Parts: sequence; structure tokens; C-alpha cells
Amino acid sequence: VQLQASGGGLVQAGGSLRLSCTASGRTFSSYGMGWFRQAPGKEREFVAAITWSGESTLYGDNVQDRFTISRDNTKNTVYLQMNSLLPGDTAVYYCAGGYGRWVSTRSTDYGYWGQGTQVTVSS
Repeated sequence: VQLQASGGGLVQAGGSLRLSCTASGRTFSSYGMGWFRQAPGKEREFVAAITWSGESTLYGDNVQDRFTISRDNTKNTVYLQMNSLLPGDTAVYYCAGGYGRWVSTRSTDYGYWGQGTQVTVSS
């Protein structure tokens, strides 16, 4: 599986962005998907994850109630809707995939990673 993330950009605090991650291959629906982010000088941080079916989701404490993860298996795409953005959300956002019917907050559970997309939130 190859993952291609897009949708990043520059936005003012309080604004919104929607990230997309499109996967190649025919088995996308068999993968749990996640979003992680990494700010300069900081460790990679879990943002959100979703099971293969979309029935279960998990969110990091810092984004709970502001971000929403979803997926469309007919389009091989997972989305991250980000609302009420804060300067602290500035980071490179990575999508990740792991084979199996699970959802995880651990980056080590994901075997496939996209190239990252930059999100910058100005104050």
C-alpha cells in the first residue's frame, strides 16, 4: 500500500482544514488507518485513528472534539477534518496504515506511511 497525503496549508487560528490520504492498492478496506503529526523538535504524536470499517475511532487528547477522522473505502481515502485550529496544531501531518481489523494509537503498529503534509496555523 502506498499512501499520499494532501490538504495541508496555512490557516489562521480558529479556521479549518481537511486532510486527505489516498491509498493505492485494492485492499485499503482491510487496513486500520491513522493520522500522526510531528512539530519541529518534538516527537511524533498520535492524532486520530479509525478501524477498517469506520465503526471505531480514537483521538489524541489534544484534538478531541475538534478533529474528526473518517474514511471512504470506495475511494480508498481517509480524511481528517480539523476545526478550531490552534497554533499548537502546527506540524507535519502523516497518514499511516496497518493491515488488520484494529485501531491503534501506537505508531509502531502501522507499517505504511505517507509522505506528510504541512499544516501551519497562524495566531
